[in-house]
Amino acid sequence: MMGSYECFCREGFFLSDNQHTCIQRPEEGMNCMNKNHGCAHICRETPKGGIACECRPGFELTKNQRDCKLTCNYGNGGCQHTCDDTDQGPKCGCHVKFLLHSDGVTCIGERHFQQHVILETFSNETCAVNNGGCDSKCHDAATGVHCSCPMGFMLQPDRKTCKDIDECRLNNGGCDHICRNTVGSFECSCKKGYKLLINERNCQDIDECSFDRTCDHLCINTPGSFQCLCNKGYTLYGLTHCGDVDECSINRGGCKFGCINTPGSYQCTCPAGCKLHWNKKDCVGSVPPRATLTCNKTGKKDSCALTCASKARFQPESDSSYTVSCGTPVLRQGSQQRPANSSQQCLETVVAPIKQKASFKIKDAKCHLHPRAKGKQDEAGKAGAQGGAAPCSDCQVAFVNLKCDSSKKGKGRRARNSSGKEVTRITLEFEAEIKPEETTASCNLHCLRQKVEKKLKSAIKALKKSINQERFLLRFAGMEYEVARKLSVAPERQESCGPGQQRLGTKCVSCSQGTYYHGQTEQCVPCPSGTYQEKEGQLSCDLCPRSDAFGPVGATNITGCTGQCPPGQHSADGFKPCQPCPRGSYQPEVGRALCFPCGGGLTTKHEGALSFQDCDTKVQCSPGHYYNTSVHRCIRCAVGTYQPDFRQNYCIACPGNTTTDFDGSTSVSQCKNRQCGGELGEYTGYIESPNYPGNYPANVECTWNINPPPKRKILIVVPEIFLPSEDECGDVLVMRKNSSPSSITTYETCQTYERPIAFTARSRKLWINFKTSEANSARGFQIPYVTYDEDYEQLVEDIVRDGRLYASENHQEILKDKKLIKAFFDVLAHPQNYFKYTEKHKEMLPRSFIKLLRSKVSSFLRPYK
Repeated sequence: MMGSYECFCREGFFLSDNQHTCIQRPEEGMNCMNKNHGCAHICRETPKGGIACECRPGFELTKNQRDCKLTCNYGNGGCQHTCDDTDQGPKCGCHVKFLLHSDGVTCIGERHFQQHVILETFSNETCAVNNGGCDSKCHDAATGVHCSCPMGFMLQPDRKTCKDIDECRLNNGGCDHICRNTVGSFECSCKKGYKLLINERNCQDIDECSFDRTCDHLCINTPGSFQCLCNKGYTLYGLTHCGDVDECSINRGGCKFGCINTPGSYQCTCPAGCKLHWNKKDCVGSVPPRATLTCNKTGKKDSCALTCASKARFQPESDSSYTVSCGTPVLRQGSQQRPANSSQQCLETVVAPIKQKASFKIKDAKCHLHPRAKGKQDEAGKAGAQGGAAPCSDCQVAFVNLKCDSSKKGKGRRARNSSGKEVTRITLEFEAEIKPEETTASCNLHCLRQKVEKKLKSAIKALKKSINQERFLLRFAGMEYEVARKLSVAPERQESCGPGQQRLGTKCVSCSQGTYYHGQTEQCVPCPSGTYQEKEGQLSCDLCPRSDAFGPVGATNITGCTGQCPPGQHSADGFKPCQPCPRGSYQPEVGRALCFPCGGGLTTKHEGALSFQDCDTKVQCSPGHYYNTSVHRCIRCAVGTYQPDFRQNYCIACPGNTTTDFDGSTSVSQCKNRQCGGELGEYTGYIESPNYPGNYPANVECTWNINPPPKRKILIVVPEIFLPSEDECGDVLVMRKNSSPSSITTYETCQTYERPIAFTARSRKLWINFKTSEANSARGFQIPYVTYDEDYEQLVEDIVRDGRLYASENHQEILKDKKLIKAFFDVLAHPQNYFKYTEKHKEMLPRSFIKLLRSKVSSFLRPYK
């Protein structure tokens, strides 16, 4: 029909309350099929039997509840300038300096008004005959009849015919993007990703990143669109979701022995007898001890120092506690791992380390790591040069962890005369290695272990004495530090920051990566050449594997160390000099200690191969397949894996909890989450197809139940829904009272609808079911809902059934805008908030939309005003 449209149903079905969905007709209780129903426009059958009449957009129901009268919402009521609705119908008015013509709709200037009246007296025509031949309005004049056209139409040269004005032909109607001519008017709309401003002419980019749940991790807004990014170790699926990458499925993570996947990362493991290489992937023999515990005795004074040339870590925990570790802990085996080649073993066998723990107390002192005074440093240096040195080098200490903690003494018998005094507790944990090659005929492994334990206990005893005598030091980067400060010693000046920090302005800031804290200058200085530091707030830098003074200053990780072997080469420690990978092997990474064999007796055309693609396979595998070196065939990637490249020997596991519909997948986009989405609240919520906004998986079934609180009913908004139309309703979304197929149905569809629709549930509770077939797939849906007080049922239904809610693209976009739909739901669920809402959001909504709500809400809440 002109200016609008109307839905019809096939025989045996009737149009539901939303005026779009067709529902099968019961055998009795409905009578709109009777042509004598009396409705001027639309007849609606009520659930309890009987009929209710409705009018097309732009018309209102009269008092007899059957006829429909024209309103200003249809063609501006035929008025040229202004239009006001009255009980008798539209009443036209004119702008300043214009007068209303006698036809009641046309406006003419004041100076032409008298001339017009004179001409009318000479008319011989009459409107009584065939409306004077006018297409629209006819007015008797002295010179005959005077024809006029409503707003948006132009009178043709024959002075009888009205023709629609195409406003879009001139300057695109003033629209930024799209101008669509309508009968008697026009409408501006925007490209996808933009929204129309309240002037209904200009378009503004939609900031999708401001919506809830747009992206799992990072969101970047772009003109007309947006982009989702994932944190390191995660990959994108379903357009907006991030799933953990199973690096162990990608060529075993490049690990030599075993691989353990972790959220956002992975870890390589090594067998007994091996330790993890600095590159965190290869396995090598035992790492030389890096913690040196030295004790000296001069007369009755014991002095001990823990020297850490590399792998030192400082961690302040509070104002009165900190932790320092030195060296590398003995390898701890992981539980779950994927072994690469169990035949590759290290030459050295690791025996269980000796672990000992010692705890000491210092009275009237507080944990405070600080540089030792210069005079004391000189004194300590002299003592260390004298004869009584007893280094614990034969203790084989590989790792030391020191924790210093100060606390007030508690109440009780032990605190009789010293309550409130500080007590500092120093706890040290030692790990010492046993080297099997040091066994002899007279001293086996057990004997060797007892000797090392004896030496370690002796060193701990000397250590206790040195701590009691305040002669225990920590040495980092050539500086000596004391672990605690006596309370009798004056505290440092306030402007001084703690270890690992320097003052910038009024704040204390931790030393950044690539720097370390110099205790003498109390400043952060760059790591020298040949060293690096990955962590913040440290007291020294770690040595590069070669321990040479080359490389950049301020390196932040081990990759800053120079001389690493390039891809296609290897060496014992991953640094130069390097050898090319022999024929039949390859290496795609830098700094590796091995090359991966092609397997299956395959070879390469040359030395120094970079990837498995350089191996001479018998067949060339396409994406979605991997080469099996045992049978020398291409095997399809299993369900839950994919491979996007040619000539690979592995398939990649789908990220997170996703899987594929079929085997042989070629892209991560085919990985889908099968979990049914949504949040079901008592007042608001939403349901979501699995993997939305990506395509939903095949052969999945979802069920949701919406149970509102007492005396509340359900309103559903379907902004848009995408279901494949070519599979003969294989994928279906249905909303019913319960799971019984014979229960009252509110909504059912198996097609795509990009036009939004709002409707009320025909039952107090809703059972929603979504079932897919194994054939096609589509984007699916995200459908919000709100529950509202049943006292406002008449108002809510009056709003959602009004055709003007969907009549323009501008109104349709409101039902698709996530921010505006939340505001719209607030009005629908709590209409008393409407007046506050319009003041707060009047700049967000088109005037026509606010006018629609105002007429509905005002008449409902203030019927007598």
